[in-house]
Amino acid sequence: MAFWAGGSPSIVDYFPSEDFYRCGYCKNESGSRSNGMWAHSMTVQDYQDLIDRGWRRSGKYVYKPVMNQTCCPQYTIRCRPLQFQPSKSHKKVLKKMLKFLAKGEVPKGSCEDEPMDSTMDDAVAGDFALINKLDIQCDLKTLSDDVKESLESEGKNSKKEEPHELLQAQDSVGEKLGSGEPSHSVKVHTVPKPGKGADLSKPPCRKAKEIRKERKRLKRMQQNPAGEIEGFQAQGHPPSLFPPKAKSNQPKSLEDLIFESLPENASHKLEVRLVPASFEDPEFKSSFSQSFSLYVKYQVAIHQDLPDECGKTEFTRFLCSSPLEAETPPNGPDCGYGSFHQQYWLDGKIIAVGVIDILPNCVSSVYLYYDPDYSFLSLGVYSALREIAFTRQLHEKTSQLSYYYMGFYIHSCPKMKYKGQYRPSDLLCPETYVWVPIEQCLPSLENSKYCRFNQDPEAVDEDRSTEPDRLQVFHKRAIMPYGVYKKQQKDPSEEAAVLQYASLVGQKCSERMLLFRN
Repeated sequence: MAFWAGGSPSIVDYFPSEDFYRCGYCKNESGSRSNGMWAHSMTVQDYQDLIDRGWRRSGKYVYKPVMNQTCCPQYTIRCRPLQFQPSKSHKKVLKKMLKFLAKGEVPKGSCEDEPMDSTMDDAVAGDFALINKLDIQCDLKTLSDDVKESLESEGKNSKKEEPHELLQAQDSVGEKLGSGEPSHSVKVHTVPKPGKGADLSKPPCRKAKEIRKERKRLKRMQQNPAGEIEGFQAQGHPPSLFPPKAKSNQPKSLEDLIFESLPENASHKLEVRLVPASFEDPEFKSSFSQSFSLYVKYQVAIHQDLPDECGKTEFTRFLCSSPLEAETPPNGPDCGYGSFHQQYWLDGKIIAVGVIDILPNCVSSVYLYYDPDYSFLSLGVYSALREIAFTRQLHEKTSQLSYYYMGFYIHSCPKMKYKGQYRPSDLLCPETYVWVPIEQCLPSLENSKYCRFNQDPEAVDEDRSTEPDRLQVFHKRAIMPYGVYKKQQKDPSEEAAVLQYASLVGQKCSERMLLFRN
């Protein structure tokens, strides 16, 4: 039997696809098909392994499109932030934000934005009735109590400390992410002494503009002798958090562009806060009402939803509830792993919220909603670039965390093709579950909606289910291997569903996760 050290195992109910549903992308009334499971709880490692097999979550519902049957195949896409270089259009968005913050400049003309996946109203639209039913029927507390009786009671004390640990982690990350006014930066410079002007001993390539920036930085430090600059504790930042300024003959890094200094009399102040998606977190709880109001405004204006369709229940179910168990291992990022809301505060009010999952190998974008009044800032693009930069920051402490997952890439849907512009990026092969550079995939996708990207005809799914009897089942308050459980069952359809589940989640997850059967 699998052993779950210091925490609860993943517990899932599996629901095989029985019908086709309306597609949110091409609007085909009976073209979309996916398999799904209700995750009562899930470890971050299990979810990492699942999204590396083409699964994706919407709230606690985790689904996997039937790729060779659905009308709009959805390929998991990931960006490689460590090699990422912003394109010209990305730089324009960042400069537009800086001009707005510095001078209040509003660009002329309309700007089409690129929001992250509309997972709620597109990808799982056909499963809403099922999700609503599951949310009512599935009682996590009862299940958890039963599991605790079946498992060793290790880790109970650490579980109780979670909210406090999360709060501390959130505070730490809040300091690191901070505002969009990068003059607070943690770059260490030797600045001219006050009143003496430029230091003539500096190399001749040093620009006067850079010296002026340093004077302003020194002035702010003098005004705040404690070392805190606009809500930041300078000593709390690792010196490598933001790369040194690029030389004039080298392109600016993503961090240079995002965290460029603003004048002291800047028109606006932007602050980015990372908040755990948990009602146990005081900051999440205190900002819930404002965040919810923003969500309603966004859904009505951008997706033409009726206000009645955007209730607190729906908002909480899909964007606040998460099956992911928060984890704060010593070798992980300071904020820990789990589900978070990355809130963009402009002059004291929230104008955008990026819902993200921080997992062992990646930051996974779940959803974005923003104030339509600020569409001119291209907040979809801006938030994606901030999340890429955030991934790079987390990588400095946790080396294996080095990817940014953007959800699904749908080549047949023009609105979803923009994700391929964040490069370098890879698409997941739907048959062998290996990552293939998107440049190698595009020619095949031009010829066919569904493609196997792995060009090796002999290659197979390395984590395919080879020993289904080792799959873990949770039945009648007891955990047992499927080999034991199936001897008690006489329904042939039961075995077909379990074997399908095993093939879709893979051998590793099937042995770690508990498949709930009643």
